[in-house]
Amino acid sequence: MSYIGRFAPSPSGSLHFGSLVAALGSYLRAHSQNGQWLVRMEDLDPPREVAGASDDILRTLEAFGLNWHGSVLYQSHRYDAYQDCINQLLQQNNAYYCQCTRKMIQAMGGTYDGRCGASPQSLNQGAIRIKNDAKVNSFRDINHGDVKVDPNFASEDFIIKRSDGLFAYQLAVVLDDAYQGINEVVRGSDLLEASCRQISLFQMLNLPTPKWLHLPLACARKGFKLSKQNHADAINPQRPQKNLHDALCFLGQPKVDTDTVDRMLAQAISQFSLASIPKQIEVIWPET
Repeated sequence: MSYIGRFAPSPSGSLHFGSLVAALGSYLRAHSQNGQWLVRMEDLDPPREVAGASDDILRTLEAFGLNWHGSVLYQSHRYDAYQDCINQLLQQNNAYYCQCTRKMIQAMGGTYDGRCGASPQSLNQGAIRIKNDAKVNSFRDINHGDVKVDPNFASEDFIIKRSDGLFAYQLAVVLDDAYQGINEVVRGSDLLEASCRQISLFQMLNLPTPKWLHLPLACARKGFKLSKQNHADAINPQRPQKNLHDALCFLGQPKVDTDTVDRMLAQAISQFSLASIPKQIEVIWPET
């Protein structure tokens, strides 16, 4: 089976160094396997999106020589597919409406206890939760080895459509990975725990489950990852060689010539070392 990987940014701001690490890591992994590298725009949450961010992200990837295969998939064009899946789950009583508030869930001990699923036909509005029969609480990660998560988190009936009508990330990402034929997911370690919920969904929907490779997070300090929410500085597309060099160093990759972006990437692909990627969840950057 040919390798198909992806990079899936959200258009809530410009790419920062942590984004570049995820993009470069997934790009190098795909090309080192002679596979395809796809780009998906995860524009599921309009209130959090920044006008023009999608185009800015794509132009920045191009400036860094990170050219993708095929067309960009926009999640905002996939709403019908998400709703069709939810309708089927509701019809089969494999999902149900829930009107529990965050305050109520906190009173349950912080984990939703499934109370609305006891009589799923009694509600017809609110958030929609899936009946989590899979309860996957461990998986094998290519970089981190055996990963286990809190069984309470893993067994929770989690939300697949929010009460405000927006589709949940967990549902959309699983349906889109299956739709695009993604067979290995390379991304940041902030999504390690969420992988168990996604594997549960893959199993419950009878969809092929990809392999997983989680990269270390670039953090300004312990527990404070570089992110758009934390107002991380946008990477400068006018200095691609410097930023590419730094991202390769962050990923533990051998040095490359820095005369052109294309030469840097070609060298990086040819000498890509999976074993050299740091095993930590977090790496402080810049190094001190």
